[in-house]
Amino acid sequence: MLLGCLLCSGSAVTDRHGPRTPPRTAAEYFAANNAAAREGPRAQREFLRRTQHPDFREGMCVPDTTTITLDPVLTTLRPSPEFRVNGLRPDGRVRVVAVEATVRRSGEVVARRIGSKHLVLRQGRFYGFAPCLS
Repeated sequence: MLLGCLLCSGSAVTDRHGPRTPPRTAAEYFAANNAAAREGPRAQREFLRRTQHPDFREGMCVPDTTTITLDPVLTTLRPSPEFRVNGLRPDGRVRVVAVEATVRRSGEVVARRIGSKHLVLRQGRFYGFAPCLS
């Protein structure tokens, strides 16, 4: 039971639920995701909505009662020009990075997976794609 969909990098203005604007670096993206996950499902849903790639917000997956922390190996961050979402190339510079994803429900680990996460650098900000749990 984990990410059947897509797994996504500077300084952002923050509020109680993480950045109000998408992060400027991959490291910031993952730090903000994990901070939101520590606060709980609602905070993570808000983070994922704010950082979802603008071209793919309609019909996005949003975890309901789970949280997902992502531990990236940032040295693996590289271009991924062939990446597509439903046959469409996202606007911006697509990057991919190796991650370990940990899924929690009510604070309990229910799954761990190693995979990849796509991020898109667009207008100086990193955007991602909310994971679809399967």
